[in-house]
Amino acid sequence: MISVDRAIDLVLAQVRPLEAERVPLLRVRGRVLARPVAAPRDQPPWDNTGLDGFAVRAEDVAGASPGTPVLLDVVDTAAAGTVSRAVVGRGQAVRIMTGAPMPRGADSVVMVERTRGGPQATRIEVLDAVQAGNAVRRRGEDLREGEVVLEEGTLLRAGEVGIAAAVGLPHLEVHRRPVVGVLSTGDELVEPGGELPEGSIFSSNSYSLMAMIEEAGGEPLYLGIGRDEPLDLERRLRAGMEVADAVVTSGGVSAGDFDYVTDVFRRMGGDMHFHKVAMRPGKPVAFGTLAGRPLFGLPGNPVSCMVGFALYVRPALLAMQGRRDPHLPSVSAELDHAVRGKRGMRVFLRGILREEEGGARVRTTGPQGSGILRSMALANALIVVPEEVDELPEGAAVRALRLDSFPEGARAHGHLGGIGEVAP
Repeated sequence: MISVDRAIDLVLAQVRPLEAERVPLLRVRGRVLARPVAAPRDQPPWDNTGLDGFAVRAEDVAGASPGTPVLLDVVDTAAAGTVSRAVVGRGQAVRIMTGAPMPRGADSVVMVERTRGGPQATRIEVLDAVQAGNAVRRRGEDLREGEVVLEEGTLLRAGEVGIAAAVGLPHLEVHRRPVVGVLSTGDELVEPGGELPEGSIFSSNSYSLMAMIEEAGGEPLYLGIGRDEPLDLERRLRAGMEVADAVVTSGGVSAGDFDYVTDVFRRMGGDMHFHKVAMRPGKPVAFGTLAGRPLFGLPGNPVSCMVGFALYVRPALLAMQGRRDPHLPSVSAELDHAVRGKRGMRVFLRGILREEEGGARVRTTGPQGSGILRSMALANALIVVPEEVDELPEGAAVRALRLDSFPEGARAHGHLGGIGEVAP
């Protein structure tokens, strides 16, 4: 049995960013850049005005004031998207709108509010002096041609998408989203919506896992329900491994008579890197690889399954998408009440984290049994009780792992069509 930290290290050592794909700009938010982006041109591409007003020569209006206005002849109008062909000479001005290129001869802009004269006037009164360069946005002051403006590995948010658009790029090279096969195991499982025979339960883990995969930016691929029979499990695992970048199973990884997942995986030629971690809930979690593709064997208890995903699968999926820091964000918080741990095991309690004036505070969601799925629905954090303590008192400082901070790539849409029943 290994530590949580060692298990996370082993997982991340086995995954690499997926290959790049070319994606339209409208669909790259939340993705990670696979190639650096250099500006193909200066931005802005020419000197332009930052406000509506009049392009002038600063020396012409040096003595202007409300009591002694300076008269200028308006020789042209430059709207955004047009270029004035006028050359501004002594005593002249060009009416200009925000974003329009500066006309030749002018070196500054007087805002329209500091002038007198109607919108069609051919002569205006300037009421204020301005310095040369006033309200002028210089060519290349944002980006220079050839400058690397987005580094490889950059998480693409709204600002980065805006930069790509500003330099005229309709597509970006980003790491591909991982396709993740999801297989629940157990003869007792029934698909939601069907009849529920005595002794059976609805299969909830598959749907929790597929939702968490989408939250982590992946593409879930449903492999159906595997029966407690080695040949059926092997067929489904092989089918998933052939088409998915990773496979996640729930159930069948403990020490029961019908827990076959790890044995079947080894028989398929897979390397099992660990099986059992010093944690609660979720001790019988397993991780292996087959031809470089990860298999995560999560426990069947719903809370253990979801906690195992958050700790091991989520960071792996983010790393496969090129994320530099794939771990759950953590904060220090003060306990509202005492909590129990288990010496030698790292305990993860489902908690409700809140920010207050004096700092963050956290409490548990209530009963913490590994079968109480409602504790995960109520939680926005995992309270970490270290291995070296049996109990933490009220007011103790703890580390809380945030569950409500989804990656930028999180989406809400239907999962991919699944394999479902795998043919023999």
